[in-house]
This record gives sequence, C-alpha cells and structure tokens, in this order.
Amino acid sequence: MKKRKQNSLSAPSLIENVFQVFLKVPDPRGHNLKRKIEFSDHLMSGLAMFGLKFSSLLQYDRARRDPEIKYNLKTLYHVENPPSDTHFRERLDELPPEFIRPAFKKVFAKLQRGKALEQYQFMNGHYLLALDGTGYFSSSKISCKNCCKKESKSGKISYYHQMLGACIVHPDKKNVIPLCPEAIQHQEGNSKNDCERNASKRFIKNFRREHPHLKVIIIEDGLASNAPHLRMLKDNDMKYIIGAKKGDHQYLFDQVNDSPKTEYHEVRTEDGFLHQFQYLNNISLNKSNEDLKVNFLEYRQTNPKGKEINFSWVTNIHITTTNIFSLMKGGRARWKIENETFNTL
Repeated sequence: MKKRKQNSLSAPSLIENVFQVFLKVPDPRGHNLKRKIEFSDHLMSGLAMFGLKFSSLLQYDRARRDPEIKYNLKTLYHVENPPSDTHFRERLDELPPEFIRPAFKKVFAKLQRGKALEQYQFMNGHYLLALDGTGYFSSSKISCKNCCKKESKSGKISYYHQMLGACIVHPDKKNVIPLCPEAIQHQEGNSKNDCERNASKRFIKNFRREHPHLKVIIIEDGLASNAPHLRMLKDNDMKYIIGAKKGDHQYLFDQVNDSPKTEYHEVRTEDGFLHQFQYLNNISLNKSNEDLKVNFLEYRQTNPKGKEINFSWVTNIHITTTNIFSLMKGGRARWKIENETFNTL
C-alpha cells in the first residue's frame, strides 16, 4: 500500500494526470480544423518548459530538436510534435486561463489522497494559504485584447499582465503547493483595469467552490488588511494573518498603545535571538469600520549582533502567549510565495 501511494505521487504519475486533463481542453480555434500539432502538445510543452528548467522560450525552441530533449518530451510529457516558440505563444495566448484550472485541482486531489497534504497542517487542522499579486508582462509596444493599460504623466501608454498567485505553505517546509492562479487582465465589458482586489474576490469564490471544507489561514501583505477584504474572508469561513503597517493603520496602532489591556511577552531562545511580542485582542480595524473587530500582533526580533526586524499583523485568531510563536511563524511564511513560488518560476 505504501509503495502505491509513493508511485501515485511520483513526477511521471502527476504529469500523466495533468496530460489526461489537457487532452480534454478544447482547441480555441475549433475541433474541426486540421492540425499538424495537437493543442495538448502546446499545453504539455508549457509544462515541460518548467519541468526541464528552460530559462526562456528561445532556449526551449533551440533545444526541442535535440534527440535527448525530444525523447524526454515524448516519453515523459507526451509531446508528439513540439511546437516552435512562435507557434507556442500564439496558440496558448488564445486559451482562457480557466481551462487549466482542472489540472491544478486534479494534482491537489492526488496530494490529498496520497496523504502528502497532511504534512502541511499548521494550526488546529488549518493550512496556510499565501496570496499575492505579481506581474509577468509589460510592454509599451506589444499588447492584446486582454492587456490592462496605464498612462504615464507624459502620455505614454504601457500594457501589462499580472496574476494573483496562491500556494499552500508551511514555515518548516521548503516546498510549496501551488493552486490555480487568478489572472489579472482586462475584463470584457469593463472600462476600468482589473486589479488584485477584484482577482482575490474571484479566487476565493473559485477556491471555496472547489474546496468547500478545506480549513485555511490566509496570509497576505499589508495591501489586504482592508475592511471589505477581511469581511469577505470571514463570510467564506477563512482565518487570516495579514500584514498591517502603521502608516496605513494609525487608528489601530493608537488603540494598542493606549489600551491598558495590551499584553507584552518576550523570550530569548537558545540561539541568542530575542523575541518580543505585543498584542491586543478584539479592537477595531479603523475608525470607519469600528464594528469590524480584529486581533493585533506586533513582533520584534533582535539577533545576537543587535540587528532588529519588525512585523505586525491583524488576525481573527484569538492571540495568547501559547500561540504567539505559531502566529508569528505563520505570518512570516508569507514570503514563501515570493521566494519558493514567484522567484522559482
């Protein structure tokens, strides 16, 4: 039994699962057209680019005719006819992003059944789910119908694409589990640019539809610590640990500094680091939303050489001296979406 579980989570097995999903993705140009290269070859070539660690489409294009690379593309990634980089871009650009969502869901289900997901449980059966936006295309000359655009003060127009990335992380694990990202692009019928906040609404709606019972703690940067977003997380039964900067939340910080109920805790660990905490439960996020109560945690770390780093978060998890270290580690794990996700890709 153990051997079968390990094999089901091997790279060839997971790639096979993705391939079976990609076979069902409709060709954007229609099913009745005669094709020299199947659309699944384009999709699987995209996956192979990352798996085989090509640094660019140009490098992929140069290597795809190499006998060894061609063999790997065929036997491991099921690519019968590797497309050129130009053909590759043109065809994939036509595909609405939602068509690749089932592939992420399929792999996630395999991880659940294979018990690999259990290793990422963080607090009381919850998983840390990191969300963050990133840009992956910008040009003043090249654009498409899905581009967002911005105009500089000088009148120069630039076109761009961004996405909201998402992954399950754990403070003590190097690997992350990516979920299907949400594209930030021009929405048909809307005159305004799409944005990270709108993308997060779509992501959470899709996530809860696909994983209605998964217990998660959302971790995000300070841009997300606003009342509409926190209310949305609450409505979707999600815990959160989200950055809160003093410059954006003066009213919040004033409550902490002025309250006689503010708690303080510090400990020096065996490695010589000094950990100092200040926290207060059940306070208003801001003056405009006094009914929205949050718990506030501020943390300062001083290393043996005297160098300090500071963090502060709002959370809907009740803070105590027994869970402040876990909350701190969970909040700081947000960086894994930058380092282990965006930078790696």
